[in-house]
Amino acid sequence: MNLSTSSKAAAPADAVSAGASRLALLALSVAAFAIGTTEFVIMGLLPEVASDLHVSIPSAGLLVSGYALGVAAGAPLLAALTARMERRNALLLLLGLFILGNALCAVAPNYGVLMVARVVAAFCHGSFFGIGAVVASHIVPRGQAARAIALMFTGLTLANVLGVPFGTFLGQWAGWRSTFGAVTLLGVVAAIAVWRLVPALPGMPSPDMRREIVVLRQPQVLLALAMTVLGFGGVFTVFTYIAPILQQQSHVSVGATGWVLILFGVGTTIGNMLGGRLADWRLMPSLAGVLVVLALVMFAFAWTMHSTIAAIVTVFVWGVFAFATVPPLQMRVVQQASEGPHLASTLNIAAFNLGNAIGAFIGGAMIDLKLGLPSVSIAGAVVTLLGLLVTLASAALERRRASAAAVALAAGA
Repeated sequence: MNLSTSSKAAAPADAVSAGASRLALLALSVAAFAIGTTEFVIMGLLPEVASDLHVSIPSAGLLVSGYALGVAAGAPLLAALTARMERRNALLLLLGLFILGNALCAVAPNYGVLMVARVVAAFCHGSFFGIGAVVASHIVPRGQAARAIALMFTGLTLANVLGVPFGTFLGQWAGWRSTFGAVTLLGVVAAIAVWRLVPALPGMPSPDMRREIVVLRQPQVLLALAMTVLGFGGVFTVFTYIAPILQQQSHVSVGATGWVLILFGVGTTIGNMLGGRLADWRLMPSLAGVLVVLALVMFAFAWTMHSTIAAIVTVFVWGVFAFATVPPLQMRVVQQASEGPHLASTLNIAAFNLGNAIGAFIGGAMIDLKLGLPSVSIAGAVVTLLGLLVTLASAALERRRASAAAVALAAGA
């Protein structure tokens, strides 16, 4: 199903050739890689940032929350400001903001400036992925929408495989500011790729913001956003503090932490592609099953983190099921907002990051309360289970409406 399901908004899927669509998806993946790297790399560098800026680990963890809240605040604002722009031009403007924010991170002299710079970089995030998801689904044949979104988000998962660990290595070797300098260059490369490879889509009309806002009032759209906040929020309750967990609980050396993050990234890449196929097959049952397994893995991590080998295996499995949620969560909200998918898609990215902010805060609270690092993993599992409950409620509402419609149809016949 094409995620841009409005008959007025959808251009023919064959308007872009197969080869051109693959190149466009590659360009979007490169940009997703750059954005994902700057979002996630801070987790691997928390000890270095905290030490250099003379703040605590939980305070450094708030840089994750600050970024996530910047995404949540910037998503609707940038969506409105770019609503009438041609989609490729909007993507390029957002990447320019990303480059500016990361350049400021690279030269930030203190914690306050770094926090502001993180928020600036974050402002582009929600709108970029929201617009990118609609563009990706627009240029592929029907029935391949979730896989197209998964391919774009492959850049995000590869950021965990390559960007985060190597950014961590670079930051540990040359200082954390050097990592953000490298990310700035990545942003420039991504902007060039989008400019050269993503086709202009003048036949894709600008979204009607009034119609898009009206769609957001639908209960199923709001439930889908809540599913994202809670279903993925549990992941960042734990992942924000993965470096101290591995180093203090699993006895992984500072130098080896990056290699464990590479393994986590491999898991996220597998999970992202798996989630895309499951979403195109049976979206809601697959999502519910993935959330169940994800919660169980995080519960288990509270105990397996005490063993180096068991912790490493758990981190890999956790990566698979953490990112298997991403394509179905993104597809669900745009599917339910089919008459106004642009703003809903953007707000769902904001919902991911609101979940990240809430998760980072909850994990930091567990540490501040002296409950121990294993409690962080248990808290993450509980947050994910709340997401599962919302998912089941949404599915039940859908079934009731389908039954009521069938009864009404039978009565009319």
